[in-house]
Amino acid sequence: MSEQQSHGLHHEHDLAPGDEEEFRIGPRLLGYSIGLALSVLLTATSFFIAGTDLVWQPSIPVALCVLAIAQMGVHLVFFLHITTGPDNTNNVMALAFGLLIVFLVVGGSLWIMDHLNANMATMDQIMNMQH
Repeated sequence: MSEQQSHGLHHEHDLAPGDEEEFRIGPRLLGYSIGLALSVLLTATSFFIAGTDLVWQPSIPVALCVLAIAQMGVHLVFFLHITTGPDNTNNVMALAFGLLIVFLVVGGSLWIMDHLNANMATMDQIMNMQH
């Protein structure tokens, strides 16, 4: 068995949709079409949940978060072709680093907003500064 054949068989089990046939347009178009359909479905579901009274009101934010995470998963797999294969190690590391940065920015912003009132000067202090 040649090196190319063994290489192809080794990674055959971990292919993202659209990566099956690198030079054929049909399977790639099918993968992108499935991803688009799932994205549209998840987006429409999010709008439906946010605008209806059929869902228990306190659960709406949780449902929207779950749908947003599902939407990110669809984009990562169907459009960015990020899988867990050995060839995608750098992609997964870049994704993990990006998520770390997002969590630091969002967490830092929430922490600053939470402590904003405690660090603000009172109206009396502000008036004394102006004189």
